[in-house]
Amino acid sequence: MEGFEKNEGFEKNDRDEIFSKAIRAGKRTYFFDVKATRKNDYYLTITESKKRFDQDGKYHFEKHKIFLYKEDFEKFVKGLEETVGYIQQNQPAENTEEVLEESLATAEYTNVEFEDLHE
Repeated sequence: MEGFEKNEGFEKNDRDEIFSKAIRAGKRTYFFDVKATRKNDYYLTITESKKRFDQDGKYHFEKHKIFLYKEDFEKFVKGLEETVGYIQQNQPAENTEEVLEESLATAEYTNVEFEDLHE
């Protein structure tokens, strides 16, 4: 592909390894990964990963992913802070973790995977 080679040594593999932070939280692991588009604009992927067991005892990891672009960071953080604050102020402390686990377990997810972002 013409022009792709002139990206000052910025290979496709480098796009996937800019920065990563894993947070283990009970039965789940959350991954915060900084990646870049072909034009070197950074974006964030947030992945929830949970180990699931099949009936035969084998396991697989169920993953849900969110792509968050820099133009949405401020609104996303504000909404997240407001929502977490609401839960902390209004949910009785002894039930908070149990209620969140239950709501996450019953929520329906659509598994969408983006192998490559196209500009």
